[in-house]
Amino acid sequence: MNLTIAAIGDHPAIQLAAHELQSTLALATGLPASVEQRAAYDAGADALWVGLAGAFPAPTLPPVRDPRFDDAIGIHTDGAQGVITGVNPRSVLIAAYRYLHELGCRWMRPGQDGAYIPHIEITGTAIYVVEVPSYRHRGICIEGAVSYEHVRDIVDWLPKVGMNSYFIQFREGFTFFDRWYSHVGNPPGADPPPEQAFTVEGAQALVQRLTGEIKQRDPLFHAVGHGWACEPFGMRGLGWEYLPEPAPPEAIPYLALVNGKHEVWQGIPLNTNLCYSNPDVRRIVTEAVADYATEHPEVDLLHFWLADGANNHCECDTCRRMRPADFYVMMLNEIDRLLSARKLDTRIVFLIYVDLLWPPEQERIANPDRFILMFAPITRSFSRPFSATEAPAALPPYVRNQLTFPRSEDGNVAFLRAWQEQYASPLDSFDFDYHLMWSHLHDPGYMQISRVLHADLQRLRDLGLDGFNSCQTQRACFPTGLPMTLMGWTLWNHKRDFDTMARDYFAAAFGPDGEACRTYLEELSELFDPAYLRGERPGGDVEAVERLSRVPVLVAAFYPIIERNADHLDPCRAASWAYLRQHAEIVVALAQVLEARGRGQAGEAAQRWDQLRHMVGQREAVLHSVLDVWLFTRVMDRLFKGV
Repeated sequence: MNLTIAAIGDHPAIQLAAHELQSTLALATGLPASVEQRAAYDAGADALWVGLAGAFPAPTLPPVRDPRFDDAIGIHTDGAQGVITGVNPRSVLIAAYRYLHELGCRWMRPGQDGAYIPHIEITGTAIYVVEVPSYRHRGICIEGAVSYEHVRDIVDWLPKVGMNSYFIQFREGFTFFDRWYSHVGNPPGADPPPEQAFTVEGAQALVQRLTGEIKQRDPLFHAVGHGWACEPFGMRGLGWEYLPEPAPPEAIPYLALVNGKHEVWQGIPLNTNLCYSNPDVRRIVTEAVADYATEHPEVDLLHFWLADGANNHCECDTCRRMRPADFYVMMLNEIDRLLSARKLDTRIVFLIYVDLLWPPEQERIANPDRFILMFAPITRSFSRPFSATEAPAALPPYVRNQLTFPRSEDGNVAFLRAWQEQYASPLDSFDFDYHLMWSHLHDPGYMQISRVLHADLQRLRDLGLDGFNSCQTQRACFPTGLPMTLMGWTLWNHKRDFDTMARDYFAAAFGPDGEACRTYLEELSELFDPAYLRGERPGGDVEAVERLSRVPVLVAAFYPIIERNADHLDPCRAASWAYLRQHAEIVVALAQVLEARGRGQAGEAAQRWDQLRHMVGQREAVLHSVLDVWLFTRVMDRLFKGV
């Protein structure tokens, strides 16, 4: 028996879908498989047909608002023949992976060792799926330290779990690549220093290559965000951790007046706001946005943000007359006019975040169809999910540069509601959140953060949000890829329950001992008490410290199960167990460091942390695809050294 994949359409995503079906089915079935390009559908041909929905009489897909932004898939197969289709090229690719998922394939984490491909007897299988996802926006944003390969693997993995967008921050993502290629923060003896400094031009070349990877798969491409308040004025916005640079003399009058001075805020251009009441400032910024959109037609969603940081807005008499959000909306409307004049359909993503959480009092967006609201509750706790039922709290008063930001989930939601109430029709919007940026490292079992993430995604609809973009390290699969995989599956179908998905994940990733592994990691999350590590309980919490002392006992009891799976025949499962073995050794050392810290033994905690930091750095070559060592050491340094 030969398998034929018949492809209609030359879009790279359709071609990739056909070749992924061919290679995966050949491996899973042991049968020869080939791809044939066809001009039109032939109902009599014995083949799996792949292409856009209009090429086939069936299945009929549900209507979507806008095929450019919305997905729908259809699968109707009987054995090795039938149709796999979607409303746009990326939907076709998503449908191809969904077909393989229905046959038992899973993608447990990004990268080659994350693909679980079982043996498949394709004869007798019958699959019928016609679906639209629960949410329009389903994506990931670059963060942490990354190589080209790390980002490529994420982009490749997204459609495998039903996700549809990717976001590269800044014009060239320099700081994220620089952290990796310059070996920033690596302990002595881990990796040698680079022979030459990483450059902006090097980052630009990487982004150009990655743009090709993105466009091949047809996800929605998000770009920039940070930098609009500094780059147009001759101040480089490469990142937060670089040596201060003086502002060009001609830019100084445009900088925000704070504490009586026009100066770069704390030496960081990215964190420096401007005098937004100045028409020249607004003109320079908005024209820069329009020029970028003109020069980068490959960008679907262009993010326009003000400076990072907080309580850093201009205090001049004219700026004081309106909130920052009023000036922000003025610029949004001007960007819309400029883009319309240039006949550009680029969507603009605007950010409600820190000082911009307080909505405008006077200005309103004139053309909501141009814009997407992004809710970024960066100060929230990740120990609890958003509430689905509680009424949001009242907004605290806006006091310029003396703002305190909400820690609670409901406190953050109150600001979202205030923005939403200003518009009669719902704005297109999504949550931009940070579950896998820092807080997952406070939960070494990943089970608590997975539950909070799942609950948040289920409740987005109740908050009037149409999706999620995860601002996160690209390497968050240590000990497992459960939170990332749950993210994709739940964004596609928000009704899927946690336990069913977790059982599915652990069975595929670890095999017959998967449920035992899940129980072990649940217990590990409880013993580490993530809320305690996030500083939400007293530092001298006796019960929390006692729980940490039990971590080595738990790991020792589970270790024989790790050992008996060390030589698993399936390569994906073998890798899962290998990572878990490394994780077991690291979490024992981590618990001992934290226990010493909790008992007030500062010297011993610092010594043990230096040893652990060195050990993790030495293992980066083995762990780099699943653990961001730069981020791990940065987060833990804050716990152990107060930096």
